[in-house]
Amino acid sequence: MRERFWERFPLEELTNEEWEALCDGCGQCCLLKFQDDEGDLAVLNVACELLDIQGCRCSDYAHRFEKVPDCQQLTVERIEEFRWLPRSCAYRRLAEGRKLAGWHPLISGDPERVHRKGISVRSFAVSQSEVPEEELEDHIIAILPIDG
Repeated sequence: MRERFWERFPLEELTNEEWEALCDGCGQCCLLKFQDDEGDLAVLNVACELLDIQGCRCSDYAHRFEKVPDCQQLTVERIEEFRWLPRSCAYRRLAEGRKLAGWHPLISGDPERVHRKGISVRSFAVSQSEVPEEELEDHIIAILPIDG
């Protein structure tokens, strides 16, 4: 990867490896979400069945779309569709013209810092495999208004 690529190049010019390296490992994008008729998005503390909650990484990243048809791929072309990403997310921060947070692994060199700072889902998420479908509404932790 190119040195400090996130500061030197626009998102559109990143290599696939650089794009993937932007992921801070928080796991927030892997939390289940439901959109209501008004367009608001309910975020649950329930993580996709493939998320390794302790590591906050997909346990089968290469085959995630086959195993989880609802899995969404974040690409630079689609970044505007992902307004629900947390403000802490590196993809969102850079798309909005902000810098990476000091705790980000590319800055700190410490992939555990995202967990120690309480940004990851490690401390509160439960696996989708542990929650019956009829109880999912009981796990809503936030309602996000999504414009348009």
